[in-house]
Amino acid sequence: MLHTIIQNNSYQDSIVLMLLTNRLNTIAGVNKASVMMGTPANKDIFKTGGLYTTELEKASSNDMVIVLDIIDQDEALIQEVLTAIDEFLAEQSKGGADKGTETAKTWDKALELGEDANVAVFSIPGTHAALEIEHALNEGKHVFCFSDNVALEDEVRLKQLAHDKGLLLMGPDCGTGIINGIPVAFTNAVRKGSIGVVGASGTGIQEVTTLIHKFGGGVTNAIGTGGRDLKAEVGGITLKDSVATLENDPDTKVIVVISKPPAPSVRDEVLELLRSSSKSVVTIFLGEDPTDHEENLYRAYTLEEAAEIAVQLMNGEAVAPKESVLTDPGYQFTSKQTGIKGLYSGGTLAYEAAMLMRRALGLSDDHVTEDGFILKDGVHEIIDLGDDIYTQGKPHPMIDPSKRQEMLAQAADEDTTAVILLDDVLGYGSHENMAKELAPTIKEIKEKAQSEGRELAVIATIVGTDEDPQNMAEQKATLEAAGAIICNSNAQAVKLAVQMLGNPLILPERKVLAKKAAGEFSLTPSKEMMRLLTNDSFINIGLRSFSDAITSQNGKAVQFDWQPVAGGNVTLQKALQFLNKVELN
Repeated sequence: MLHTIIQNNSYQDSIVLMLLTNRLNTIAGVNKASVMMGTPANKDIFKTGGLYTTELEKASSNDMVIVLDIIDQDEALIQEVLTAIDEFLAEQSKGGADKGTETAKTWDKALELGEDANVAVFSIPGTHAALEIEHALNEGKHVFCFSDNVALEDEVRLKQLAHDKGLLLMGPDCGTGIINGIPVAFTNAVRKGSIGVVGASGTGIQEVTTLIHKFGGGVTNAIGTGGRDLKAEVGGITLKDSVATLENDPDTKVIVVISKPPAPSVRDEVLELLRSSSKSVVTIFLGEDPTDHEENLYRAYTLEEAAEIAVQLMNGEAVAPKESVLTDPGYQFTSKQTGIKGLYSGGTLAYEAAMLMRRALGLSDDHVTEDGFILKDGVHEIIDLGDDIYTQGKPHPMIDPSKRQEMLAQAADEDTTAVILLDDVLGYGSHENMAKELAPTIKEIKEKAQSEGRELAVIATIVGTDEDPQNMAEQKATLEAAGAIICNSNAQAVKLAVQMLGNPLILPERKVLAKKAAGEFSLTPSKEMMRLLTNDSFINIGLRSFSDAITSQNGKAVQFDWQPVAGGNVTLQKALQFLNKVELN
C-alpha cells in the first residue's frame, strides 16, 4: 500500500532529496520510497513511477513529499521512517555550523553577512537559477553555477551581463573550481603553485589538477566555465575573460586550457588570444589529434600529457613526452574475451577513454552511438554513468555507487568481457569511501568469472591527491585487495587495457614550430576579476556540503538556505523581479 507524508514549507535541494530517498529505501519493511518537492513536474514523476496518491494534490512546490510503498499501515514503521527523515535533515542542516558558517534565509541577510564575499555559489534547481544568478551579478558578485538545466539563451545573456560588469559567470553546469586555493563544488585538495587552469570540463579539471599535484606542481586557480562556453552561441565569453585574468596574475606562470573541441570560430579566437599571451600555455581540446606544438603554445593529446607539459614548463624543462612502461599482468583470456567495458562516473574521463580506444583498436569515429553510451562498437562499451539517462531522479555516481555496482555485475556476466575500466573520483563533494562500496562487487565478479573458467581484469584510476579527505592510499589499498589493478592516470588505464588485448596505444608525435605571429594581448581584466584570484569569502546558495568544503580550506562561507519565492512559479517570480526593478528606478 502507498502512504504519503507531506512536510509543509520544507524546501530541500534535489541531491539531498535523492540521498534521503536512498536512506529510506534501506529501512526494513519499505518496499520503495521516493522523496521529492511537490512541483507539478515531480507529481508527474510520481504518477509514472506508480507512486501517485490523491494526497499529493495538496502539496505545493515548497513542500517536501515522501511516498512510501509499504506492506501495510504499520504505525511503528511509519514512525521509524519519520525519525529517519528528521535525523537525516538535522544532519544535513548542521553542515558547517560547527565551523562557524553563518546562515541566512534571505538575500538581504546573505549580502549583509557576506559583504566581503566576491563569489556566489549556486546549486539550486536550474529552472530557478537564471533569475537568482542575475540578482547576484547585479549585486556585483562573481557567480559559480553548479546548477544545470539553464536555458542556453539565458546562459548567453547572463554571461554577457557578467562580462559587461567585469565579472565572471562560471557555469552553468560547472562542477569544479579552485579559487585562491579554496575548493568549490566537486574539487580535490591540490597544493598551491604557479599553474593556472581554465576548463570547460569538471572531471577534466580534476584529472589535470590532481596529476599536476602528483607530478610535484601546484595550482594558483582552476576556473570552470561550464560545458557550453565554447559553443558558437556563447563564444567562449567566460574562458576568454578567465585567460585574461590569469594572464595578469603575477603568481601564474603557466596557463592550461581544457575543453572538448570548440566550435571552429571560437577555437580560432581562443588560439589567437593564447598566442598573444606572455606566459607558456598548454591546450587540450580533447578529441582533436594535434600534429604540432608552437613555441610557448603546446597542444596535449591526453589529460595526463597536459599535466606533464604544464609541470615541465613550470620547472623550466624541455617539453618531452614521458614514456610510461606498463607491465602486462599476464591475464589469460578465453578466445571469446575481446571486449573492454568502461563504467565511468566522470564524463570527460569516459570521453577520453573512448577517444584512446578508437585510436588503439581502429574503431570508427563515425560509428553511431546509442543513448547513454560514449562508445558502443561491437563488444566494446564506454559509459558515462553521470549522463542524464542514468541520473534521472537519482544521485550522481560520484555520490551513489548503486548503479555502477549493478552495471559491474552486468558487464562481468558477458562472456566477451575481458577488461572493465573504472574511475574512483575523490575530493570534496564525492562519496566518502567509494572504494569500500565498489570493492565487494569487484571481488565477487572476479571470483564468479574464475569459477566459470575465465579471468576478468578490473583496471581503475583514482582521481585524487594525498591531501583529499578520502585518503587516497587507503582507497588504492582497498581496490587492490579486491583484485583491481590501479593506474596513475586514466590514459594509462586505457593504455594497459588495450595492451592486454594485444593492441599498443601510440600517441601522436608533435614537433615544435616557431611561434606564429600574434598581436598584443587583447583583453584587459577588470579590477573585480583580479580580486577573484585572492577571494576567500563566498555566499553559498544551495548544498551545505559546498560550504563545508570552503571552510575546510580556511575559506569563509555564508550559507544561504534558499527557497523559491512565489510558490516556485517562475512566471510569477519574473513578474516580481520586473516590479522590483521598476520600483528601484
